[in-house]
Amino acid sequence: MLVPLTYNLRSLWVRRASTLLTVLGLGATVAIVSAVLALQQGFQGMFTAGGREDLVVFLRPGATGEGDSIFRRDLGTRLMKTLPEIVVDAQGPRASMECYLAVLARRVDGGETNVPLRGVEPASFRLHGDALRLVEGRNFTPGSDEVIVGKSLSGRLQNAALGDVIVLNTTPFRVVGIFEHAGAFASEIWGDLERFMPTLGRYGPNRILAEVQPGTDVKALSARLEGDKEVPAKAVTEKEYLASQTQVFGGVLIGLGLLLGLIMGTGAIFAATNTMLASVASRTSEIGVLLSLGYRPFPIFLAFQFEALVLGLLGGLVGCLLALPINGIETGAMNWQTFTEFAFAFRVTPTVLVAAVVFSLGLGLIGGAWPAWRAARMKPTEALRQG
Repeated sequence: MLVPLTYNLRSLWVRRASTLLTVLGLGATVAIVSAVLALQQGFQGMFTAGGREDLVVFLRPGATGEGDSIFRRDLGTRLMKTLPEIVVDAQGPRASMECYLAVLARRVDGGETNVPLRGVEPASFRLHGDALRLVEGRNFTPGSDEVIVGKSLSGRLQNAALGDVIVLNTTPFRVVGIFEHAGAFASEIWGDLERFMPTLGRYGPNRILAEVQPGTDVKALSARLEGDKEVPAKAVTEKEYLASQTQVFGGVLIGLGLLLGLIMGTGAIFAATNTMLASVASRTSEIGVLLSLGYRPFPIFLAFQFEALVLGLLGGLVGCLLALPINGIETGAMNWQTFTEFAFAFRVTPTVLVAAVVFSLGLGLIGGAWPAWRAARMKPTEALRQG
């Protein structure tokens, strides 16, 4: 038979001072690990937000991103006009050539950072639709030295507010609009493709973005185009492309979370172990009575593991409460795949909260295993005599 759970809960309450210290230690560990995971979720969510399966990114074969991809202008035009998979409407192919480069810009708080510049055609706005919204000013005029700036950049860069003139390489551009986007575009500066290509020293676009017909097999399309002798290209869905740009930095954040969890978790395990050992020592006679009444060693083991599990659960809940206030706080970081800085917010998602509680439960169970094993191995006569 099992030891009544009320016995364990009463024991935790009687030792509430040590219980509280252990719970706070577990909670602090869980909160720090949760903050790192929330950072990773925010970064990944910022890149993948708005990624669509019906939009396809065409890159040079072998390119890992648009930064190391480029097409000749005439070949890009041919691809857009001849590929049957691309949707065509009254205004022509729903496709746009885009050039891309990261340049140094001065931050408001001092120092410099790499900022992504994107030259686009009018079709880019048709493709993104309402996902990209102007919140101040107007759109740039095609063929002019005008730009629109992502909202997350406008307050972080010098000369990036509405009406300012920002110098890109050696060319001055006037900021005529501020735009919002749920994804990575919010940390970019957009201008006209025809003006950005000479400014950035490009002879053609870095990528082509196009809407494809429903049911298009993008993998088969990519395999066909990579062997094309006229316009060789690599094709991936926008969603897949954006996700690929988070692998390095996202992996680093997950690794950092694991490292912090290992280091701080070890300390939390020792704290839980000390608490449970003290509990076993103070209740030696009680354990002897339970064994004398017919309780087997395994139920005794389970009873003390249950106490450790409750400590872990309480620590996880405290850690979640400590982590919740950082949700939505904006920060910036360098994406090591594109070597550009992006602004994004911490995201304490359900995934983060569940991982935090599971992590804390694991710490509690590991910390309570040795004391529970010691309690279960006691002999009734020795336990009663020591008590």
